[in-house]
Amino acid sequence: MVRARAHQMLDLARAHVLEDWRVDDARLHSTSKYVAQVVRERYPQLDPPFHARWRHFVFNGRDLWLEIDEGRDYPGVEARTRSAFDLAITSVLLDAGAGPDWRYRDEQTGFVVGRSEGLALASLRWFERGGLSDDPSDHLRADAAKLERIDVAALQDALQVTRDNPLTGLEGRAALLNRLGAAMNSRADLFAREDSPRPGGLFDALMVRASDEPGGALPATAILDFVLDGFGSIWQDRPVLANLALGDCWPHPALQSSGMQPAQGYVPLHKLSQWLSYSLIEPLQQSGLRVLDTDSLTGLAEYRNGGLLIDMGVLVPRNPADLTATHSVGSPLVVGWRALTVALLDELAPLVRAELGVSVSVFPLACLLEGGTWAAGRKIAAAKRPGGVPPLTITSDGTVF
Repeated sequence: MVRARAHQMLDLARAHVLEDWRVDDARLHSTSKYVAQVVRERYPQLDPPFHARWRHFVFNGRDLWLEIDEGRDYPGVEARTRSAFDLAITSVLLDAGAGPDWRYRDEQTGFVVGRSEGLALASLRWFERGGLSDDPSDHLRADAAKLERIDVAALQDALQVTRDNPLTGLEGRAALLNRLGAAMNSRADLFAREDSPRPGGLFDALMVRASDEPGGALPATAILDFVLDGFGSIWQDRPVLANLALGDCWPHPALQSSGMQPAQGYVPLHKLSQWLSYSLIEPLQQSGLRVLDTDSLTGLAEYRNGGLLIDMGVLVPRNPADLTATHSVGSPLVVGWRALTVALLDELAPLVRAELGVSVSVFPLACLLEGGTWAAGRKIAAAKRPGGVPPLTITSDGTVF
């Protein structure tokens, strides 16, 4: 439905129905050439890995999570995978935009890093120190009870937030971790099959699901199913329909008309949930489980992919003043931009593959994002604006971008 509704929005834009955006299809080809160039620069062998949180734990060729993971003697592959799930889930949920001024200074390596990579490094070190564990003998875990007790002061300390090192949405992130803990405590079927409630318990639930599939393989969409089911209650201040909190799913006036069912007027995006789903694929594969059809997930509706399309001239705001205004995340302009980003990433993918001379089987959408559109969006933003800020300014509570 994310993909279907996004392409419906793209059809409306091309029919000049959307009030906020027009699509310049002639710019798609030059955009594909730019992205292909970025892929070649970053991955000369044309072999980018999946776009996942694990990429953000690598600095100057050092995989910091691998260094920690290999130094731990786990009792078995299941315990190792639960630990990886604990890290990935908590780190991804902290991965909303940090703002342009925040930096994390890592005492162990001397690295000073901002934005998404800085949040990844900060969350990794917090996890390594046992900051999310309720078991003094086992630092490399996250426990629901501990997550429920995380307060702003603890998060402020973990992320090195000060008046001179401000971070966007600190309170929202702390509250999100609290709600994550509460959600896990209320769903033993998903998070406490083999252990006390913890994010890594989702691994055991997915293994049960895989056992019901032909050949014991897991469709990638099943991961998203479980993420949306298990974490749906953690999102606050989101649209509600029929007493159900919808999460990253927003109404758009272009879809609403008389006689329509209410749900048809909404655009589901679920950016963090899909980012998390992509990030859980590798631990599952490393545990020996096959994950099928990763291209059934979509591109990510966030400001690097979407910013690329604006900066390359594919998406053009009908009112140029919108590029200097501040917008709410639920505004029609932002919802439309994000939906168009998802649909246009689908159209960009085969163009980039053609430029590179690769097939979809060796270069799926997750590799395009990593190789790829996310990096290209950051690169062109840095060339166009001081600090590499995105072309749109959006008010965020730290739980969407």
